[in-house]
Amino acid sequence: MNPKIRWGVLGWARIARNEVIPAIQRSRNGTLQAVASRSEAKLAECKAALNPPQLHRSYEDLVRDPTVDAIYNPLPNSLHREWTIKAAEQGKHVLCEKPVALNATEAREMIAACRANGVVFMEAFMYRYSARTQKVVEVLRSGVLGDIKFISSQFRFLLNRPGDVRREAGLGGGSLYDVGVYPLNFTGLVIDTITGSAPGAGPRPDAISVQSVDVQGVDELFSALLRYPGGITATLHSGFNAQFRMGAEVVGTKGALEIPLTYLGKEGPLTLIIGDQKEEIAVPESDRYRLQAEDFADAILQKRPPLLTTEETLRNMELLDLLYATARG
Repeated sequence: MNPKIRWGVLGWARIARNEVIPAIQRSRNGTLQAVASRSEAKLAECKAALNPPQLHRSYEDLVRDPTVDAIYNPLPNSLHREWTIKAAEQGKHVLCEKPVALNATEAREMIAACRANGVVFMEAFMYRYSARTQKVVEVLRSGVLGDIKFISSQFRFLLNRPGDVRREAGLGGGSLYDVGVYPLNFTGLVIDTITGSAPGAGPRPDAISVQSVDVQGVDELFSALLRYPGGITATLHSGFNAQFRMGAEVVGTKGALEIPLTYLGKEGPLTLIIGDQKEEIAVPESDRYRLQAEDFADAILQKRPPLLTTEETLRNMELLDLLYATARG
């Protein structure tokens, strides 16, 4: 095995060129080896910007490239299953953007293919690598909040770019798929932490209600209320139709924790509230995309699982299925 994992990237997506590829280049144990695009214009842009060792005009050529160890898959959601499985069948490890699939059935097929071919597979929830998330877990484990009763999280922004794939129903568009998965994953993380459960094994909601506003076949606004055993309720909100808002709150019998910019890596405090007293908890800036790339590469090199488990991914997908099924009656 190479001392550095050689990455191949499927497509020239914004998240790849602005965040993940630069993170790979900053990482101590990875290097960019190849990029594939079906667009000559995008290949030319990639060559001018990065000039990687290999450029491929088809995804098939990239997953078959013997100089590539791992694939980053940021393709539209509707293509995640196909190209993750094809990559696994060629012995490539796969870091796949969230949500990993359109439904839990697809996710199970992807996980099974990766296991059958002995490759590492992970959903790319980069926020799990931030100091902000680590500090939230520390506070929850300390017990200072008492018995947790309420979890709330939102991630919304104004999507006004014409032709964006996130508004295409056939490509797996919609606000819940795009940004609502973060509050859903965060809720699962909190539930697992406060119940002492293994990742992905915590209690599931025993009742849910939802409100969704669809525009041209995709949810432009999605809100859900989930009730968990033990008297815990959680709300999550996502949307494409309003000012950027991102934040979370965890409330217990003794205190509350406010988590602004929950899914970013920026420096900035959490606020712990106990009675009428407020305390700011400092959080340093985190290079969360780099940490994600390094953990994934280390998982390959050290033959161990990465931070985010497939059990968590399956739970997220099963709950996404349930939320969409409820919204559509």
